[in-house]
Amino acid sequence: MLSLRDLADLVTKKLQKDLFVGAELYGKKDDGLYPCRVLKIVENGVGKMQYEVALLGENKKITENAILHGEDLVWKKTPFNRKILKSFIRESTCRSIPWVLHEKLAQKHGISTDLPEELRSKFFLQGGQLVNRTKKRKNENRNNVGEANGESGKSKRNKGETGKPDASKEENNQPEDEPVKYPIDDLLVKPGPDDPLFTDRPSPSRDFNVPMDCIGDLLMVWDFCSSFSRVLNLWPFSLEDFENAICHKDSNLVIIVETHSALLRILIKDDGEYSLALQNKKRKSKISLITWTEYVCDFLEMINVTELCSCMTTIKRGHYGLLDANAKLGILRELVCHALETDLIRGKLDDLIEQRRALGATVRGEALEYARKKRQEKEQLKGESNGLVVKENSMESTGSNPHMAENGEENGDMVEEVISSGQSNAFVNSRKQLNGQSKKGEKQKLDPKVEAENITNSNEKEAQKQLTGEKKEDQEKKSKEKREQRKEYFKREMEKRSIRTNPLGKDRDYNRYWWFRRDGRIFVESSDSKQWGYYCAKEE
Repeated sequence: MLSLRDLADLVTKKLQKDLFVGAELYGKKDDGLYPCRVLKIVENGVGKMQYEVALLGENKKITENAILHGEDLVWKKTPFNRKILKSFIRESTCRSIPWVLHEKLAQKHGISTDLPEELRSKFFLQGGQLVNRTKKRKNENRNNVGEANGESGKSKRNKGETGKPDASKEENNQPEDEPVKYPIDDLLVKPGPDDPLFTDRPSPSRDFNVPMDCIGDLLMVWDFCSSFSRVLNLWPFSLEDFENAICHKDSNLVIIVETHSALLRILIKDDGEYSLALQNKKRKSKISLITWTEYVCDFLEMINVTELCSCMTTIKRGHYGLLDANAKLGILRELVCHALETDLIRGKLDDLIEQRRALGATVRGEALEYARKKRQEKEQLKGESNGLVVKENSMESTGSNPHMAENGEENGDMVEEVISSGQSNAFVNSRKQLNGQSKKGEKQKLDPKVEAENITNSNEKEAQKQLTGEKKEDQEKKSKEKREQRKEYFKREMEKRSIRTNPLGKDRDYNRYWWFRRDGRIFVESSDSKQWGYYCAKEE
């Protein structure tokens, strides 16, 4: 059983070995590598595959055909990188190690869902899900042991209390609540007492003007034109107006003409294949209201898509509006796909990526600076508290009386005199008693004044503390408001520089949910992309 990385590497190697028709790679011929495209797979009886390829020159023009062996064909780069393969594997499977395909996907491509022989001894299918045999046995054994222990303990308690086992349950006839084993299905989760009343999910609205199979192309083209409106020099328009314009039968609607012209101008400025085709036909680079259909026909000739080439006669007659919505959106889809490959759009995307990185770095820098200031404040408060403790200890050791130092000096002098003169211990004791009595008298005289000073000082300190505390609270509120404003600002700036629109997520039926910043609705796409709907009300 392979991990996700190993499986992606295995698929990459498989894709490199198994070539397919239409693959563009490099072929070895005359001791050189030449770009080529696989036209046909030729089987010889020996078992080795041979490939008929077309050697490509400048602008991917076919110069000659050749038949090469598989070992003579080399990928310059893999057809899909590892990141794309990993995401594809995750979306296509419902379980990892062992990897299990979605049932609908397996049926669609005719892949067998039977277990391989090497896994049948370890796993089995139960209710359409893969179950590990060893884990199930362990869980069953644990449950049996737990039930046996629980029943014995309960029976002992019930016998000691009532004399009858499980008397309360027999009276109430209430079944035991089985413990919930997570993870479980969403529908089995019971709402809590504080949860609101959940109603059934309303069915999404499906009143689109265009056919259901065109909704994806409609949203893609409109989102691209809205996101890159400045690069395209195109005035933004709503999705509703764009949908109505696609369904309208007029051939020269402003939205339709401007959208086609803007996309065609991007292709002309790129100096690519389309620009060379126009030079060969000696077309002018200026697109007008009269000539825009001619440029559309030139584009359709270049891409050579059979479904769209059949519309050229109708367009050349000046009846573009008579085309069905599928054809109109198909032409716009191809224009958008080719515009995405131009240097102008790629450069804009690179600029947006750099701007997003710079904004992200600024956000991280501000967060680190705020955390550093918080650490400094905490360290400063710790230092102040430690200093106060040291000061109090020193005051206690020396004494709070201001006359302590003078009396200490007097006592020191007296002791020196007594020691030097060698007087008796009785004389020393009498002097100590006299000094103690004098100190007590001085204390009694000075205590009221000292107490009054201490009271006034404490009141002033408390007032100062209150003022400083209020100032700090105001400063903290202001700084918090500033941080919230900065967060909102960075969020808005990030949204302005969006690179691509991603779905909000998937539900249990694998329906994808889309939200576009320039439209207030939430669109719902089915798992097979054939059905679309939308929610527009807050209650929905």
